[in-house]
Amino acid sequence: MNASNKLEQDFLELLKEQSSYEEALSLIQWDLRTKAPKKGTEQRSEVIGFLSQKLHHLSTSDKMKNFIDKLKDNTDNKIIQRSVEECEEEYNRNKKIPEQEYKEFIILQSKSETVWQEAREKNDFKILQPYLEQLVAFNRKFAEYWGYEKNIYDALLHMYEPGVTTEVLDQVFPKLRKSLTGLVEKVNNSKNKPDPAILQHHFPKQKQEQFSLEILKKMGYDFEAGRLDETIHPFAISLNSNDVRVTTRYDEDDFRMAVFGTIHEGGHALYEQNISDTLTQTPLASGTSMGIHESQSLFWENFIARSEAFWQNHYKLFKSFAPSEFNQVDFSDFYRSINEVKPSLIRIEADELTYCLHIMVRYELEKALINGEIEVKDLPELWNQKIEDYLGVRPSSDKEGVLQDIHWSAGNFGYFPSYALGYMYAAQLHHSLAETIDVDKVVKDGDFVKVKEWLSENIHQYGKMKKPLEILNDVTGESLNSQYLVDYLTNKYSKIYQW
Repeated sequence: MNASNKLEQDFLELLKEQSSYEEALSLIQWDLRTKAPKKGTEQRSEVIGFLSQKLHHLSTSDKMKNFIDKLKDNTDNKIIQRSVEECEEEYNRNKKIPEQEYKEFIILQSKSETVWQEAREKNDFKILQPYLEQLVAFNRKFAEYWGYEKNIYDALLHMYEPGVTTEVLDQVFPKLRKSLTGLVEKVNNSKNKPDPAILQHHFPKQKQEQFSLEILKKMGYDFEAGRLDETIHPFAISLNSNDVRVTTRYDEDDFRMAVFGTIHEGGHALYEQNISDTLTQTPLASGTSMGIHESQSLFWENFIARSEAFWQNHYKLFKSFAPSEFNQVDFSDFYRSINEVKPSLIRIEADELTYCLHIMVRYELEKALINGEIEVKDLPELWNQKIEDYLGVRPSSDKEGVLQDIHWSAGNFGYFPSYALGYMYAAQLHHSLAETIDVDKVVKDGDFVKVKEWLSENIHQYGKMKKPLEILNDVTGESLNSQYLVDYLTNKYSKIYQW
């Protein structure tokens, strides 16, 4: 083995070592959010802090810097080259954070998630408030360490959606909001509204789970490389491409929570399960950005599972698990009712038309927090007011208001815009897919293989080999274009509400 090959092999060994720590941390995080005993939280948080500090040290070590310097612009191996780029960015970012501060932040994150669960159960924001104040302070400090050009929030946004800035969002979101509120107004004025009462029948959790499992299998989710569990706030997590786990939340009085939530997380999982094996144990073996990741989950949840074609194929299967009352529900009425537009308090229960409005509320609040324009203690009231301004409904408690999402308690500021970006990406991707195959026909036939293969070929396999906007341009031939989402929603809901 010549010196160049030896250097590359040694670099890959370091990446494998990092990957091992990451896998252990992912397993602990999954356990904390699903099965872990409450009394074990304190010590478990210390373990997470210890492992995270080790990982931080590896990413900022002299050894890593040596590999970056020697391999950058000096290798023909594209995977090595792209991995070096990722490692260099992480090195430059993490090197600016003192190891002890990073460890303290990670421990705080772990404790805060558990405190959030308690605060949510007790419906009391003040329980979480001191932890959230510390998390905001850490994020501000880290953003200053990393640097930014125009807005401090951009430093955090970059972590989840490289290439997107507040300047871009502040141009796109108001335009989208105007279009969405216009559609909602048309829905409200319609005299042909669906009746959601026909869906309100007691649906045992076990039966919901059985139906959800069937749909995951049909989507192509590999249960030999994953599992479905229950949690407070649904999520998918990848330990590696052969162990990608999905969680969901059940409501026995409204099956839509679990069914669509499971399909949503299944979309995330399909992405992770179908990343090329050639990227295993490198920093490229994950989704390229949270926006592209959300495009996959929202693609399956909305463009596939909320479509008329999907239920034309699956309504009979659904009724085999559902309460007998559904035997009396006409298909057309069922389809229209699952697509009811009604301003809701809970983001993960939101309909397609109002979903992005929920994201805009969160974006505006967290951007203001990071910019020091508002304080954590004021969040409940500010949240309630913005929800009322945007959606016309007002939370009556912290649980259905500011405490509903786990993201801030996990220290994830800059994450929320990814949901709206993902929705816009998904519409654009769906348009491109429809130019390739008859989407409605294959979905109506229950043939998800062609859909999954197209997504894997154009998106999944690349992991982080391609950057998010590069994928969007390669697949659709253009940059972000929110008009595809507006057109999709206009076409769909003008038919459902008959305006």
